[in-house]
This record gives sequence, structure tokens and C-alpha cells, in this order.
Amino acid sequence: MKEKMTRRVAGRIKRKLHRYKNEWRTPRLLAKGSESSRAVQESSLLFAKKLACYDVISFDVFDTLIFRPFFEPSDLFYLLEFHFSYPGLKKIRVQCEESARKKKWREKETYEVTLEEIWAEVEKETHIPQEVGVKVEWEYESCCCLANPYLFEVVKELQKQGKTIVAVSDMYLGEERIHRLLSECGYKDFSAYFVSCDYEKAKVNGELYQIVKEQLGSSLSYVHIGDHVHSDEEQALKAGIDAAFYPNINRMGKKYRVFDLSVLTGSIYRGIVNTHLYNGSLAYSKEYEYGFVYGGLFVVGYCQFIHACREKHKIEKLLFLSRDGKVLKKVYETLYPDETDSIAYVFWSRLAALKLSADYYRHEYFERFLFHKIDQGFSIQDILMSMELEDMQEEILNALFLQKTEELTYKNAEKIKDYLLNSWDKTMAHYTPQAAAAKAYFSPILKDVTQAAAIDVGWAGSGALMLDHMVNDVWKMDCKITGILAGTNTLDRESGESFLFFGKLVSYLYSQQENRDLWKFHRPVKGHNLYWELLLGEPAGSFIGFYPNKEEGFSCKWKETPKHAEKIREIHRGILDFANLFEAAQAKIGMPVVVSGRDAYAPMLAVLNKKNRAYRKSFHMLLDDIHVG
Repeated sequence: MKEKMTRRVAGRIKRKLHRYKNEWRTPRLLAKGSESSRAVQESSLLFAKKLACYDVISFDVFDTLIFRPFFEPSDLFYLLEFHFSYPGLKKIRVQCEESARKKKWREKETYEVTLEEIWAEVEKETHIPQEVGVKVEWEYESCCCLANPYLFEVVKELQKQGKTIVAVSDMYLGEERIHRLLSECGYKDFSAYFVSCDYEKAKVNGELYQIVKEQLGSSLSYVHIGDHVHSDEEQALKAGIDAAFYPNINRMGKKYRVFDLSVLTGSIYRGIVNTHLYNGSLAYSKEYEYGFVYGGLFVVGYCQFIHACREKHKIEKLLFLSRDGKVLKKVYETLYPDETDSIAYVFWSRLAALKLSADYYRHEYFERFLFHKIDQGFSIQDILMSMELEDMQEEILNALFLQKTEELTYKNAEKIKDYLLNSWDKTMAHYTPQAAAAKAYFSPILKDVTQAAAIDVGWAGSGALMLDHMVNDVWKMDCKITGILAGTNTLDRESGESFLFFGKLVSYLYSQQENRDLWKFHRPVKGHNLYWELLLGEPAGSFIGFYPNKEEGFSCKWKETPKHAEKIREIHRGILDFANLFEAAQAKIGMPVVVSGRDAYAPMLAVLNKKNRAYRKSFHMLLDDIHVG
């Protein structure tokens, strides 16, 4: 008895270690090239031309002609579990299929069963009527499937040529349902459909191929396309049928995917990514995949969070702050098209905000412009130019006995600060016209608005807080501004925690209150902020500020457009494509898929892991300068 218990415990530990090693491991990401470039196939026209040499072209169905929006096919059964409000139904459904197959073997020496036979077993276990279970599962199956874009074009070209095309599948759905599935995915009628449960013969042992040849003619030439090495390649060849192996998208993508997500969201995420990158149609750039794989889920989830905050706080207008808000706004409009009239992309930056609110936020003004740049190679002339105080340069240098080329140090930074404080009215006079111009810009945007939200990537929330100060304390617009952040300050800094506690700021990914493991992991000193900002930053120069203009009341200035703007656009294109595919998957499933902050961060945990330094290095040229001004 004791030995049996020991073996049982040892087995349990072994299984847990295996699960940790294979599922919760951090993948090693490709340092060179993109994932999709390793999976891209020859053009659909060229592949169709090769297949057209055969009399009969046979296709496997699932994971070949059609995909499900899940990483594992059985994850579809979670929808049944929710539909029937029956905890554990997914596992029961899997076990009952196995039981039905064993029962069929005992009775007829075949493992091929129908959906009805499976649900007969499920009914015994759950008391869910067989006919109801069959109906609901079939409805989910039929609405969730989508065509393989690569093979869809191949089939379309072959059908133009009038070729004989058949579907051959080891499946429990039967000919009629397989026919309907393919039709609903856009495929025109095939010449024939051979499904294992109808014939009680399978591809896995080669018997179904013999049925195909018997019915269509053994003298004809055949080729079969499928994703399973044994059933679709080896057994086809044994049956005298040529095989064109089509790599399984999820097997190919698995080594690069993260698994530390909630089960259903993770399955849908991995399914979308693998389907898109590995179907063979196109090779995407590394930048595109950075946006698609590591930014897509985050941006979709963040937009969901913004929408939930809007409803909870009765926010009348959403202000997506430049530059991080550009792609966020586009995705938000995709997910919530009815709200486009009450959202705006507004020009705002830390640099502009520091100048406008310097009179109140003096400490932050000097910290950002002076003390964060100490011993960084900046000259005093550089610093005063960034503060737009060039006209005060000579008097400051003369009064403090400094040289304009002298490097900024802690000692002379303190002197400059003291001088500016002693000449504070003169210093602030440089920014008064800018404040008036900014008011002219925001007045029509916030007209008749009493509750607004300023949306940014993070991190201290100063952008939203400074905007709130200007709107209410300086311009007297009487519009409460709530700051919505992707992430907030981490273990290193506690500033802003009171605003999070009282709800003036809200954070999606993590905070002291939520997802504390991420809050402890995320380290700005390691450059983590920069890789998140890379996902969202608009391919345009940083916003410098507002300036007087007689005609419109204001004008805006920006820094130069970054050198690698096109690569940034590629990142955004990847994010937008993911959002569209995610929205399509939600529509197929028929219910919202809510992405938690913890799930949204999970893909980036792989990027920021120490084993993926080489991957991160390939994006170094795209990272923003860490200094304001």
C-alpha cells in the first residue's frame, strides 16, 4: 500500500514537472527573421498547378481546409460547458468520446463513432439529452470554423479547372455535416466527401483511402493533402496515393507561444496567432509580428478595459493622448464603432505638460528637465534650449559663472534651479502664451463635457493629472479628468499610489492592488517601459507643445519624424490585423472574450525574459529616447 502511494505521488510530481516544462516554460524567440517567413509556402497558383497533374485531389478537412479559433480542438467544449452551465463538461465530453470509441471497438472492431454515439454516452453521465447536446455542439462547431486562406485559393483555382476534388476526414460529424461546414466556410461543392464515421473505416489505418479508390476508380492518379504525418502522409503513400504534407499550424507555432494565460483566452490567442502566421500565405516582417503577436492581445484587452471604465464612471468623452493613443483609438473604433463621436485623439506629451503646469508641478518640472539629465552628456545650453529658456542663457551663465558648453552636473543643476526659482515670474512668462494656445485647442474638444478620461500607456499618470490641473484649476472648464493607464509605477516608485487608491487613476496591466507579480516584475530600469511604448508609439515626432496663432488661436510643434517610421507602421499594422481577427473570432464564438490584464501581459513576459535578449536587441534602433525635451 505504501509503495503504491509513493508511486502515485511520484507520478503526480512527474506530471506536474512535465506540464511546467512544456506549457509554462518561456519560449526562446527568433532572434533573426520572422516566424511566418519559416512557414510561407509556394504561391497558391503554383501549388494548384502541381496538384492539377493528378486526376483526383484529396484534402483532409480539419487543420487543413478549415481551422478552429482555438489552439486545441477540444477547447471548443468549454463553450458547451458554459452553454449548459455544467462545470467539468469539457472533460466529460472528451472522456465520453473515448468511451464511445472503446464501446464501438468491442461491438464492431472499429473506433469510428458518430456525434450521436458520443452524446449517447454524455447523456448517461450528465442527463443532458442526446439530441440537445448534438444540436448545440454542432451549432458551435459550424459557427466557429473558418477557411484556411491559403488552401481556399488553391481549391478555388483547381475548381476553375474542373478538377475532381474530394474531402477525406477521420471525424465523427459525417458527410452531410462536413459538406455544410465547408460550404459555410466558403468552399464550393466538392465531388465527394468521405468521412470515417460513415464508413467505419479510417485514414489512420489506411482503410478509408481504399474506399476512396474503390468508389472513384483505382486506375486514376491521386494526391492527398493533410496535416497529420501518419494519417495524411504515411498511410496515403501506403495506399498508393501521393501525399503533399501540409504542416499543422499549431504544431509549428507551439515552440514560440506562451501558455501562462487563462485557458480559454490563451487558446483563442494562440489559435489566432498560429492560424495567421503559419497558414503559408504570406511572410510578414519581424516588426509586423512584434505588433501582431505581442501587442495585439494587449491592445484589444486594454480597449475592453477602457470601455468598461467608461461605462462604470459614466465618462462622456475619451481622450487618447498622443503619441501612444493613435493605434489605441483605431482599435477602439474597431471594437466599439458606435462610440466614434465621443472619442478624440488629442495632442499632449510629457514635455508639453511639464511646461504648461510648471507653476504648480515645480518639483516634476525640475526633476525631468534638470536632474534626470545629470551626467548624461547634456550641456547647459542643451538643457536651457529644451526648457525654451534660450533668451535667459546669458544672464544665467554670467550670474552663475558657468559656460554654455559645460556638462550638466548635480552641482550646477542645483544652481540653475535656484536661479530660475528666484526669477520664477520671468521663467513662467515663457509658458503663458503656450497655456493660452493650449486652452484654445482643448476648449472645443471639451465643450459641454463634464466627465472625460485621458488615456495613455503610463506610467506615473502625470500626463492625465497635469491635464486635469490645466483643465480645471487653470482654464476653469469644470470637466473631471480620470487617467486610464496601461500600467503604473512599479516597485521602485510609489508616486501616484494615492490617485490609484481613490480612483483618479486606473491601471489595466498591474498596480500595487492588482497583478502584484507583474508589478514586481516590471522594471523601467531594465527598459521594460520602452518595449511597451514601442508597441503604441505613433510613427511621428514627439509633440513639443502649443504656441499662439492669430488665425486659429493655436499652432502645434513636433520633433522630427523618427528615421524608422515605416517599421513602426508595420508594428501598428500587426496590432490592427490582430484586433480584426480577434473581433471576428468573438463574432464566431457568439460571446465576448474578455482579456484580463494578466493575460494581456503574458506574451510580453517572453519578450522581456533574459533568455530573449537577442530578440529584443533587434528592436533597439526603434526605441524612444528616454529623456524628455
